[in-house]
Amino acid sequence: KLLEINPESYTAWNYRKLAVEHYLNLPDCNPDSIKSVLDDELRVVENALRQNFKSYGAWHHRKWVLSKGNSSIDNELRLLDKFQKADSRNFHAWNYRRFIAESMKRSKQDELKYTEDMIYTNFSNYSAWHNRSVLLSALFEKKAEGFLSKEKVLPEEYEFIHQAIFTDPDDQSGWFYHLWLLDQTVTTDSPLLASSWPGHGSDVLLVGDRRYNGSAFSPFSALHSDSGSFPIVLYFNQPVGGVNSSTVTVECGFNKNEDLLWKPLSASNSQTARVWVAHLKVPSSDLHSTVEVSVGHTKGIISTRGFEYSHPSMLSFKVHVQPMERDSSQVSVAESISLREENFKVYGKQSEESIIDSFDQLIIKNGHETTASNWRFEALAKEIECFRELLSLVDCKIGKLTLARLLKAYDAMSYPFANKLVHSEEVLELYSDLMKLDPTHYQFYKDERSIVLLQKVTSSKESLLQHCFQYRDSVSSAIGGPICLRLNNLSLSRMGAFEKLLWVQMLDLSHNELQSIEGLEVMQLLSCLSLRNNKLRSLTALEP
Repeated sequence: KLLEINPESYTAWNYRKLAVEHYLNLPDCNPDSIKSVLDDELRVVENALRQNFKSYGAWHHRKWVLSKGNSSIDNELRLLDKFQKADSRNFHAWNYRRFIAESMKRSKQDELKYTEDMIYTNFSNYSAWHNRSVLLSALFEKKAEGFLSKEKVLPEEYEFIHQAIFTDPDDQSGWFYHLWLLDQTVTTDSPLLASSWPGHGSDVLLVGDRRYNGSAFSPFSALHSDSGSFPIVLYFNQPVGGVNSSTVTVECGFNKNEDLLWKPLSASNSQTARVWVAHLKVPSSDLHSTVEVSVGHTKGIISTRGFEYSHPSMLSFKVHVQPMERDSSQVSVAESISLREENFKVYGKQSEESIIDSFDQLIIKNGHETTASNWRFEALAKEIECFRELLSLVDCKIGKLTLARLLKAYDAMSYPFANKLVHSEEVLELYSDLMKLDPTHYQFYKDERSIVLLQKVTSSKESLLQHCFQYRDSVSSAIGGPICLRLNNLSLSRMGAFEKLLWVQMLDLSHNELQSIEGLEVMQLLSCLSLRNNKLRSLTALEP
């Protein structure tokens, strides 16, 4: 009686469970009486759902009754049809439908057809679109017949969603499904190594003090180190675990691979991370040696989504050690660095050439070819054309956001081949428009725009050079002192493009609008950082 009046009384549902369990455990209980009790429970639930068919407790209780295995589930789909006709977007009913379909061993293809019928009845059925994404994800994962490759399925899904979006551009249901499709198009299952420091083919110079002639070496790979070691940094395109001396081997003449301890760089102390680091010890004497790093030739590196690293990589670089030279008159002083305007100078032609020569070593291109198959390019290009057409007809905020995402995805996929971001200016303009059109979500657009701006700055040798300065070090007599990357006064509210910043030792982020420095923990070479005039809430990202 209580539950028919108020189905939200979860205490009453739990009390009924205890009473039913007690009855089912009686010694004289037989199959017929068990079925009678459980059928009675299903009737109570149905009456409660008629009162409120969005009741969490009622739907959960119905699952609990059926899990006992003594009730027929043949009637359940008929009951669900009634409720879904009354409210086709009731997510409780859709969750329950997945449970019933699994219990009945009903094929996911049949359920996919059901979602299609429900969507054609009402394009604004977010729950049906969501269920469709759940079903397709499961079919892709199991590589079911007809779903072995996304190449055939996803283009058809794009055509399907266009009907909903173009019918009512203001309805959000279709846009969310389109975002899921975009993620399926651009995301690779297997993790990839995106960048590293030292870069493949680079020459690393380690010096014991700052008085060295660095003219023969790139400022990307000249490193002051008095700790007797230097970091090897691996940057993956998604969080992974299992990075250790078995899955990553380091061959060199001065250190044993088994002595290396690989650590995930994460502010949350997680055992999975995009970026992993190990410190390679070097002798204190003069040294010229080659280091080879083999990644993933032994299985064990696994993404958080459960996919194995399946694109083994090999990195090779040279290490040169120049030990510290002191004379009796030299006094050790703590170096004071002042990032004032007058302390910087632009790089000369010789230094520019060393930067340009080293730029291509920063990003790993091996393996990217496998991710950028033709159908992905074609799908993205077709979507870009489609949404440009839509925006020529209607001024739609979510359409502009989707176009920005499509252009970013296309640039990210083509960058390893084109070495430039073709659409960055258009994307920046779209986010600027959105900041004006939709002030409620201003900060989100601002953050996204900041990341695109950083990707643009770091995308080419020419744009990077505009932000590279030489510090006029009063203590050092170096010809090739460290680069200071100056990203000040850019109105940045969020940091990004870290895979291209692993080499940075001096970084000026002053006079921006940063609220967080999350991500800076991956920049293991960073020794000088300016964060003046920002809006920081926390500095915990610096701990690692």
